[in-house]
Order: sequence, then structure tokens, then C-alpha cells
Amino acid sequence: MLFDSILGNIVGVVVALVTITIAYFKWKYQFWKRHNVPYFEPTIPFGTSIPPFSKRKIGAGLLAKQQYEEMKARGWKHGGLFTWLTPTYFVTDLDYVRNILTKDFQHFVDRGMYVNEKDDPLSGHLFNIEGQKWRNMRMKLSPTFTSGKMKMMFNTLLECVPSFLVKIESDRVNKNPIDIKEVLGCLTTDIIGSCAFGLECNSFKEENAPFRENGRKFFDFTKSRIIKSMISSNFPAVGKFLGFGITPPDVTEFFMKVVEDTVKYRESNNIVRKDFMQLLIDIKNNKLVAEEGVKQDGTTLTMRELAAQSFVFFVAGFETSSTTMTFAMYELARQPEIQERLREEINTVLAKHGGKVTYDAIQEMKYMDTVINETLRMYPPVPVLFRKCVKDYKVPDQDVVIKKGVKILIPILGIHYDKDHYPNPEKFDPERFNDVNKSKRHNYAHLPFGEGPRNCIGMRFGLMQSKVGLTYLLKNYKFTVNKKTIQPLKLKVHAFIPAVEGDVWLDAEKV
Repeated sequence: MLFDSILGNIVGVVVALVTITIAYFKWKYQFWKRHNVPYFEPTIPFGTSIPPFSKRKIGAGLLAKQQYEEMKARGWKHGGLFTWLTPTYFVTDLDYVRNILTKDFQHFVDRGMYVNEKDDPLSGHLFNIEGQKWRNMRMKLSPTFTSGKMKMMFNTLLECVPSFLVKIESDRVNKNPIDIKEVLGCLTTDIIGSCAFGLECNSFKEENAPFRENGRKFFDFTKSRIIKSMISSNFPAVGKFLGFGITPPDVTEFFMKVVEDTVKYRESNNIVRKDFMQLLIDIKNNKLVAEEGVKQDGTTLTMRELAAQSFVFFVAGFETSSTTMTFAMYELARQPEIQERLREEINTVLAKHGGKVTYDAIQEMKYMDTVINETLRMYPPVPVLFRKCVKDYKVPDQDVVIKKGVKILIPILGIHYDKDHYPNPEKFDPERFNDVNKSKRHNYAHLPFGEGPRNCIGMRFGLMQSKVGLTYLLKNYKFTVNKKTIQPLKLKVHAFIPAVEGDVWLDAEKV
């Protein structure tokens, strides 16, 4: 009898808790209705933004693209989503996108990313940090990405090319299909390692070179990492309490040691290089020179902060550029007429520069620009862009106020495939980006690097190394798609930066 009574009480408590939980979810899921924003009906407990891990069939970029298309079909300029209990403001109107990224940027300064510098020191980098800390860091790092600094680093970049060409030639001679993403990843790893750290990464000489291996590990999003990331991004206090970090511990250990050893060696031996690492060392020691145009406000960097900035430059620089070049080479291999036109431009421009690949030469390659821009349209390295509302914002021409703390999602992939902006969007057509066609489109219809004060700081560097890689490939070889490539391409579901199932394999023939 006593047991039955206890059991009955337990059941009653459980039923009450479940009822309260469901009621709380239903109340939270009325958020967008209360704020007069049209929204997709969420389901308990996952909301509308991200299906359960086991049910994911497509990546976050393609999911956002589908949601964008559905909102456009309903005539919505914006809409509401939920990621679990977290409301997300989803933007489809390009004027609204412009307002958020640029015109009314002061309301949307932060990205709303999870940062846990205690347990994951490499997470405290420029892409993630917020508020005044971000402003100070952005101001101090900007001088290293000017066109003048790019030109200065150009010869260092070119020193990484010979090993790259040896690998391509070896595969050609041995009639091996070329895993173009892997080869280009080795190239960009060596370039970033040299230009950022002043170190030789030896990605082509060592099968498991440490920089290359740790770069791969960072982008290998295992199931446990994704679950931790989902919990931390939606419940940051819980993530910090549990000590969740996004960077794998062995990757953190490797990069922290590399940075500490590099800084110690340079300072002990009075070595000064004109590279990214030197700028960070100067900030650490408050030694920025006046000609850089940087305000010396007395703030410095800790070793952890210095390592975090170096880390994001490395992982963002090698992966996004190698991905962009991979997709460009795939499309060029499929369309030999476009490949040949680009090759002709390369040869014509280089002939004007004595046959040498120079910084000025690649800046003259206008058709190259259109090819890369079209690649970035079809395969943006970051398919969705996030912001966070930092103070209440009245949406122009709407009876809507976006409340402080709400996350903002801008569906870059959806915008890039919108037929209103790009007719026949599945077709690879560089002519979309000639001067005439560009002038006909909204300025915010192409957002591979974001826009506004918080756009990609390394854009110039990424474009520079992508142009160099494509130039050397196409001036020496003709490429076709190898039968090992699975077509049509299928993107990996859980990749943070778009990656292809089965990889992209090409055949090379000497020009």
C-alpha cells in the first residue's frame, strides 16, 4: 500500500513536470507571434531551425536555403525560427540585410558565437569576440590586411608554390587522379604557415605534417563535437559550466605551443619579420608604430589572446581558400571553354609581366575575378551568417521590434541561389559578374565575405592566394573531371565549411 502511494506520488510529480515543461515550450514558441513576425510553426523540443542530429539529411546552409525559398514564396520579408528554445530572426529582404550588416550595424555588432576562453582559449579570436574587445582588436589587426601588406607578403607566398607543382606533376606523370582539395589544402597550409608564423609546414614533404594534421582535426566535426556545439550555442551558461570547448584539446595544445615557441624565439633573438605574427607580438608589447595608423591605446595581448588570433587566421585562411579553389577547378574542369578563356587571360597578362606571376599581374586578371566570384556565389565558404541584436531595433516599415539578445540569421546560400537575382542559378556562369551585370543587382546579393564593419578581415589575402593557385594550375595544365568524382556533387551534412562526399578528383594534362 505504501509502495503504491509512493509510486503514485512519483507519477504525479513526473506528469506535473512534463505538463509544465510542455506549457513552457508552448509559451516560448509564441515569441514571434507576440512580436508580430511571421514564423514557421516549431515542434517540441527542437524548434524549426535544426532537426535532430540523427535526422539531418542536408547541411545547415541548404536547410536555410530551403527556409529562405519558402519564406520568399509566402511573400515574407523576414520570418521567425526557433533553435530549440532560442528565437532566431531570419532575413530575406536585401534592404533589411543591408541595414543589419551596415546601415544599422550598431544594433548588430556581435555574432552571438559561443566563446569559452577559460576552457577553450583559442575560441577568443576576432571572429567570435564581442563588443569593445572586438572593436579594439579589429582596429589593431586591420593594418596587416591592406593591399600594401599583401604585396609585401607576395614573394613569401610564391615560395610555397614549387612543392605544390611537383605534386601535381608527379600525379600527372604517374597517371594518378588528383585529389584537388587535398593538394590545394596542403598549398594553403604552407602559405598561411609561412606568412602568419614564419614557419615551414612541409605539407607536401611529410604525409602527416603537424600543421596539416591539426588543421584537418579542427574541421573534423564529430558527433560529440556537434552536440557540444549545439548545447553551447543555445545554452552558453550550461556550456561554460560543463567546461565545453569547441576546439579539440590536442589541437589547442599544438597551436598554443607553436605560438609560444615562435614568440619566445623571436623575442630572445631579436628577430623581426614583416608578417602577421610580428604585428601580434608588437600589440602584445604595445610597440605598434605610428605609420601603421593604429591608435596606441595601451591595451596589449596576453599569450592566449595572441594564440587565438594566430589560430583563426590559420584555420580560416587555409580551409576557405582551398575550398574555393577546389570548387572553381571542378567547374572549370566541367566547362573546358571557360577554362580555356581563363587560361588565355592568364597567359596574356603574364606575357605583359615578362612571364612572371607578380602581385600586379594577378590584379589585372579581370576574368579571373568573375570566375572566383561565381564560384563564391555557388559555393560560399560560409553559407549562413549570424549576428546578435545588442540593443532593441525597430524594423523599418514594420510594426516590429527585434529585442536585445535575439539571434539573426542571414541565409547567404539562399540569397546566392535566388532566381530573382541570378536567373538559372544552378548554372556556373562567370559573366554574371562582369561590370554590366553586377551593376544591375542589389549590392547585397553577393555576400561571400559578409559586408559592413564586421566583414571578413582576411578577404584580400584569401583572394590573393586563390588567384595564385589557379594561375599556376591553369597556365601549366588542362584539367578534366576524373571518374572517381561522384556527380552531381553531394555536400557533407555536418561540415562547417562546404565539403564534398568522396572528394573532387581531377585529371591533369600538360598544356
